[in-house]
Amino acid sequence: MREILGRRRRLLSRRSGGGPELIDAALTFATEWQWPVLPGVTANPQGMSRCGCPDPECSVPGAHPFDPGLLTATTDARMIRWWWTNRPASPIVLATGGKAPCAVSLPALAASRALVALDRQGIRLGPVVASATRWSILVRPYSMEQLGELLYAKDFVPGSLRFHGEGGYLALPPSETGQGEIRWERAPLPGSASPWVPDVEAVVDAVVDALTRTGVSAPEL
Repeated sequence: MREILGRRRRLLSRRSGGGPELIDAALTFATEWQWPVLPGVTANPQGMSRCGCPDPECSVPGAHPFDPGLLTATTDARMIRWWWTNRPASPIVLATGGKAPCAVSLPALAASRALVALDRQGIRLGPVVASATRWSILVRPYSMEQLGELLYAKDFVPGSLRFHGEGGYLALPPSETGQGEIRWERAPLPGSASPWVPDVEAVVDAVVDALTRTGVSAPEL
């Protein structure tokens, strides 16, 4: 059992060039954790910093749904195998909200400092997804009303914070996008159960406080 779990952790965290690693990771997310996923659009092969979608100024190249659209996200193993058999290099995109986690993201430098501050405060975090430019803290699903009330109560909310809630999406490891490798900064523990994630209130309160206390200037990216 330990050998099997160790293999799964490597599959979820290794850098992928496509193929079985992406299929196995997508199947773990969907069938074991019940996170609906779908293949994202790949980066433009003529320039990885450009997206394969029709938008020449796409801000998230190779890291968003296009065809199929976000509403097709599924936990069905047969569909997932068909998608990644035909599109082996496609990034794995999570449809956030509903029964799946949501996320709070901020620029990578600010996020690394914020996580240090959160650890010092004893705030328990779940998985954290990282790209070269932004880190995303996975949280429990929340409503827009809940988020609105939470932010309204704040004296200051950094403009660089982004929220991936109902109707949103997030690229998951071990995807490759136009912005580079998507990896785990805080990897989920292997196993059949969906990883534990904190409430959005704890994360937003702690991140805003950490950014304010440390004086982190986080540019909008």
